[in-house]
Amino acid sequence: MVRFVNSGTEATMSAIRLARAATGRTKVVKFLGCYHGHVDSLLVAAGSGAATFGSPDSAGVPEAFAASTLLAPYNDLDAVERVLKEDGDDVAAVFVEPIAGNMGFVKPADGFLAGLRLLCDKHGCLLVFDEVMTGFRTAWGGYQNLCGVRPDVTCMGKVIGGGMPVAAYGGSRALMQHVSPLGPMYQAGTLSGNPIGMASGLATLSLCKQEGFYADLEEKATALAEGLGEAARGAGVFLQTGVCGGMLGMSFSERPVCNFEDAKACDHDRFAKFFRAMLKRGVWLPPSGYEAMFISAAHDGAAIGAVVEAAAESFKEVA
Repeated sequence: MVRFVNSGTEATMSAIRLARAATGRTKVVKFLGCYHGHVDSLLVAAGSGAATFGSPDSAGVPEAFAASTLLAPYNDLDAVERVLKEDGDDVAAVFVEPIAGNMGFVKPADGFLAGLRLLCDKHGCLLVFDEVMTGFRTAWGGYQNLCGVRPDVTCMGKVIGGGMPVAAYGGSRALMQHVSPLGPMYQAGTLSGNPIGMASGLATLSLCKQEGFYADLEEKATALAEGLGEAARGAGVFLQTGVCGGMLGMSFSERPVCNFEDAKACDHDRFAKFFRAMLKRGVWLPPSGYEAMFISAAHDGAAIGAVVEAAAESFKEVA
């Protein structure tokens, strides 16, 4: 069953409440550098904008809310196991971006997501995939359909609305029946599931479902990532790139980025200079080195070539 809401933040906020209602527990586990919207209890050690502005914890978040959130490094199963061993009886859910897109672009290590599934089952807590970025962008449905790991709750956003303010959270029928009006967990919104947003989403997903859509999307993203990498090497600049479906990323780093500590160690000053150099050449990148990039079906070879050409000049400018 799926419940529609208006934003990714509403989806994750509702998923927390659902997990607490279903388990009778209060705490949640999240990963350093993962961003799950501006929900009080999840705006702790978030990446992206919070990290860019040097304030990973927002003002206005009560200490009691922050205390209900337990932290672990991304891609570190041993750390998660330690947290659950100590506080597992109080943990309602583990929240994770299956591909982290708010500390650059960080893929899960082999076995990481499957390991989380096993640990959640062992300790009786829910596994929540925040696929607001990855859902219908990396693959039809989401990254869970590539990695083969089934979460208890999935949060979706952005893409499913075709540009409209649409998001959703869903899970098994037994779990979602905790939500009002079938169950005691209240969640509602006047514009949730509104006809215009639903029509836009249905039209978008019908296009995404066409044969070869995601293969074509990944081919374009790979061409862009490889072009950026080649341009950086030509300028003597260290660059890490990664791709999955229409999602890609680049980090100014000599070594692969596997977690938030790696992401913080990247050359963000150089990224800022590169961003401005690209902007000067008519290319709008995400304005933070902690953000992933996205390519769309509308981008063509000419657009990718223009970006790579601008990047080659910009890399030389910041080398």
